[in-house]
Amino acid sequence: MNEKAYKTMTNVGAGNLVLGILLVVVGLVSGILMIVGGGRLLKSKSDLLF
Repeated sequence: MNEKAYKTMTNVGAGNLVLGILLVVVGLVSGILMIVGGGRLLKSKSDLLF
């Protein structure tokens, strides 16, 4: 019984670690893409006419 609980806790801990790393990577990539997109908008600001 005790071993089953430790195996479950190990699996959940490993899953949480993987999910946390994945979320950090996705956050960094989306942040970089937003900065690049904003830079492109600022670069072409003078070409916009309203």
